[in-house]
Amino acid sequence: MLLLIFLFLLLSSHLDIVFSAHCTTVTATKTFQKCMTLPTQQASIAWTFHPHNATLDLVFFGTFISPSGWVGWGINPTSPGMTGARALIAFPDPNSGQIVLLPYILDPTVKLQKSPLLSRPLDTHLLTSSATLYGGNMATVHNGATIQIYATLKLVPNKTKIHHVWNRGLYVQGYSPTIHPTTSNDLSSITTIDVRSGNSAAQHDNIKKLRTAHGIINAISWGLILPIGAVTARYLRHIQALGPTWFYVHAGTQLSAFFLGTVGFAIGIRLGELSPGVEYGLHRKLGFAAFCLGGLQTLALLFRPKTTTKFRKYWKSYHHFVGYSCVVLGVVNVFEGFEVMGASRSYSKLVYCLGLSTLIGACIALEVNSWVIFCRKAKEDKLRREGLIGGSDKGSGIHS
Repeated sequence: MLLLIFLFLLLSSHLDIVFSAHCTTVTATKTFQKCMTLPTQQASIAWTFHPHNATLDLVFFGTFISPSGWVGWGINPTSPGMTGARALIAFPDPNSGQIVLLPYILDPTVKLQKSPLLSRPLDTHLLTSSATLYGGNMATVHNGATIQIYATLKLVPNKTKIHHVWNRGLYVQGYSPTIHPTTSNDLSSITTIDVRSGNSAAQHDNIKKLRTAHGIINAISWGLILPIGAVTARYLRHIQALGPTWFYVHAGTQLSAFFLGTVGFAIGIRLGELSPGVEYGLHRKLGFAAFCLGGLQTLALLFRPKTTTKFRKYWKSYHHFVGYSCVVLGVVNVFEGFEVMGASRSYSKLVYCLGLSTLIGACIALEVNSWVIFCRKAKEDKLRREGLIGGSDKGSGIHS
């Protein structure tokens, strides 16, 4: 079951990438030599590099997410990141409704939202720029409308690696684009491309692979195996025929979930190191809380008192509270992870929900069965005390 879920999650993640991949070198006005699908937002670029004069002709393909939104593309001359980028942003003119393309410099004050983003001339060698909607002059801006941003740049000789940034937002205040959404895709819209060879930097590919591994491992460990371990303890320990086997199954399942979850947690820490400036406050806090509670549960196993000691009941209360808290935090954080990855409506989330729903359904069935057996045994004990039946109940296989 877990293997099938793993395969479905892995397959669906790759399907999302495959179906969103597209690029073309042909536009209505020009043909380009190379093209590349960008890693996020179903965006792409096409370009022609002229080495004799270090000139780059480029077109960026993006999509609007709102009729009053904006789409932007730019380059960062110093480092791969939003801060310091020189951007061209297209949006409907608030007065005429026609598409306008204005230059902006994304300095640190914009990132911190200390001041509105205002258009100003770029200090790069931008020779020409323009923007057109896919469909020509009669096209209108709507959710999903495609925009083409053209630019001709004069590059520094012998420097052909360009840090590209792109994004899109929901609305514009006057001529000031507002902050874009902050999902994983929106915060990862950065890549470095060598315009001469057409190769992209490997770092983003590594981050994407790590993010996929982080999501799959944590969904399986914290989101499925850990709850399964709690279920085994609740419903198997009452079966006499199993003896102490239920405990070893429970402990083995929980330890496996914790150690696998530790791998996912470590990958998450590494992702944070590789993505400076990209922060997911709630997801990060929930992850640390779940990991700490899981560590406390593992340590509690080493200090498990004997059943004959008076401290046993306090240990059980602690064990139940910490264990169920860890399960709840783990499951909640898996859903939060889908949100920050921009996969809230993906097949991966659907598969996980199906697996979790199956587990919840099994818990409901087992809970009903436990109450039926409990009520039947309580009734038998009452009849036995009243002398209406004799003997002892050895056939139910259930401890009181």
